[in-house]
Amino acid sequence: MGSCGEATAEVVFNTAMTGYQEILSDPSYAGQMVTLTYPHIGNTGTNQADNESAAIHAKGLIVRDLHLVPSNWRDEADLNSYLQQHQVVGISGIDTRELTNLLRLNGSMNGCIMSGHDINENEAVQRAKKCPSMAGKDLAKEVTCATEYAWSEGTFSLAENQATRPAANRFKVVCYDFGIKRNILRILKDLGCDLTVVPAQTPAAEVLAMHPDGVFLSNGPGDPAACDYAVAACQELLAAKVPLFGICLGHQIMALALGAQTMKMKFGHHGANHPVADNANSTVLITSQNHNFAVAADGLPDSLTVTHQSLFDGSIQGISHQQQAAYGFQGHPEASPGPHEAKQLFQPFIDAMQQEKSRG
Repeated sequence: MGSCGEATAEVVFNTAMTGYQEILSDPSYAGQMVTLTYPHIGNTGTNQADNESAAIHAKGLIVRDLHLVPSNWRDEADLNSYLQQHQVVGISGIDTRELTNLLRLNGSMNGCIMSGHDINENEAVQRAKKCPSMAGKDLAKEVTCATEYAWSEGTFSLAENQATRPAANRFKVVCYDFGIKRNILRILKDLGCDLTVVPAQTPAAEVLAMHPDGVFLSNGPGDPAACDYAVAACQELLAAKVPLFGICLGHQIMALALGAQTMKMKFGHHGANHPVADNANSTVLITSQNHNFAVAADGLPDSLTVTHQSLFDGSIQGISHQQQAAYGFQGHPEASPGPHEAKQLFQPFIDAMQQEKSRG
């Protein structure tokens, strides 16, 4: 299905039952092919409004059953046409649950999809074997924006958003784009933030010269340890004591800037149904996840508190700095796709900026 050609990449599995379009257009999937464990894919079609970025970043799609005739009032194009439009290779008719078991047992593995007239099974196997590991790859600078830009769209209309937020309760936020998702920007806009998005390699001095009330570190693909420029910028921002909030890759970069370590997981977390414990109040959040790397529990600096942990494997899901306003969350509280209960995790960042404003 999709475009004719060849795709070689690391293969991961996603357990979400819905949201295949948001998954495909999530920049955090750059350099990976996604297999969906839910068997029936394509039945709601695709539309421009559900894209999380301007392009498909997943290198390939693997499904059990492709629906060629979608049925949804929002449908603008079927999934097969959508993949062809974006020149993405896919394959259907695969036993995706068996493939998932293989990946769970052995960890994330490389794969190759070939389609068209020139299919060579032996060549596909060799290409998969030669595909480099995600470890050590800096993909953030490949998916980031070329120049800075302002973002004005919320989940509400702009007029309604501005009408409900007096100027004293609006916040100037600079967002580092390591592979940012549109729904994160929409939620920050709804919460009263005036947003400027900057490229991944923007020096901290340029960001601080904008006099932001806070800085957001976005999600993104690849190995956080390879993003040395981002770690260095984050260290400068921490020294300036500007409120910080990081999601996914941004959370990992913040942890590295504070002296923690990161690690590549066996098969990562990808799905919209992952339980996460909130250590502060002993509650559980059902969250959306997409990451192959995590903050290592060993050697965690004393300045950090672990606020959230995965109930699947105990891995670190959230951190906060003990002396200043700096927060990180590994999952995706913007939940596109996924449940919305983790949206509350944006609020400490907003509260910290409000407190700084109140101090004058």
